Amino acid sequence: MELTVASNNRGKLAEYREILEPLGFTVFSQSEKGIRIDVEENGTTFEENALLKAKAVHQRTGGWVISDDSGLMVSALGGEPGIYSARYLGLETEHERRQAILSALCGKSDRSARFVCCICLVDPEGKEHFFKGIWEGTIAMEASGANGFGYDPIFISVDSDGHTTASLPISFKETHSHRARAVSALLAFLKNENL
Repeated sequence: MELTVASNNRGKLAEYREILEPLGFTVFSQSEKGIRIDVEENGTTFEENALLKAKAVHQRTGGWVISDDSGLMVSALGGEPGIYSARYLGLETEHERRQAILSALCGKSDRSARFVCCICLVDPEGKEHFFKGIWEGTIAMEASGANGFGYDPIFISVDSDGHTTASLPISFKETHSHRARAVSALLAFLKNENL
């Protein structure tokens, strides 16, 4: 069975291939299917943004489509950056976005945060299925570590023994993260459907 990932991100595509091909899916990026669209993520939740991308690609393929949206939510910042994690405050670089959060938390006692990932799977009939993963933690006092990307150098998960995600092996994130949790729920669904 064919499945299209509503993305052209090579890392994401490789991750989904590794997960889904053993289940019998042949995984394609949207560009490999000749779909050259850039969907505006104007939803107000992770679920809405994942659905917008999945539906846009499903309308062009009619087959299995998967998409996801994820981000960091910081309690003391009212849940920001949230769905704007990749474009927080219009800042250009990951470093600038991390520094903006560290600066905003200066003097605040509540440093709790969570990573959220929502996966949307649209089946050939157009039915939508959602899978969510949440990874609780706190924001570090300063950035550290060279593994990972985005907010990994400032995020300390509850299961990391006080280390930032970027200070741990990539394998730790692959098995404990918000995306790993959402994917686990997706796999349980697919296995239950006997696909």
